[in-house]
Amino acid sequence: MERITWDQFFMAQSHLLALRSTCTRLAVGATIVREKRIIAGGYNGSISGDEHCTEQGCYVVDNHCVRTIHAETNALLQCAKYGTPAKGADIYVTHFPCLPCSKTIIQAGIKQVYYANDYKNSEYAMELFKKANVDVVKIPFDDAKIDFLKDQKLQLTVEMLEKLRNLGASDAELRPFEEKVKELFDVVQA
Repeated sequence: MERITWDQFFMAQSHLLALRSTCTRLAVGATIVREKRIIAGGYNGSISGDEHCTEQGCYVVDNHCVRTIHAETNALLQCAKYGTPAKGADIYVTHFPCLPCSKTIIQAGIKQVYYANDYKNSEYAMELFKKANVDVVKIPFDDAKIDFLKDQKLQLTVEMLEKLRNLGASDAELRPFEEKVKELFDVVQA
């Protein structure tokens, strides 16, 4: 197994946090890091004690869910709540930060923004980051690296291929599928 880089590690943490999201429109996670140590994390969802979008649906006003606090803001609020300065830290986010979160990141003193997925990337946010000397780096991330159901998916796929073979599919017909399974699941024998 290949050892992942620090950037991949912190981005994986952000993707894990996104799995806690209660937003039904887009699950986002954010991890704040200083000197290769995680100091805070957040995901998008409702304030503590309120209904969640997963339970009540989104509360949309002007095409935005007003119930949700964004992951970046939640992570920065965690720093504030526990007295941990964010100044000079880095933030890893699953998606490019929206304009309000970009402004919050700048005001908090974050110096580097790493993101995995483009999402409505604001040119104005990029302009603000540049003016504030905040580096913005896209870190491609393979979500499959944290797929907790990978083994079950592989088993189901192998069973389906075997069923097709038993129903009369030839080796020549199944070979391209078996090759794709080997590629997708990084297995020696499928």
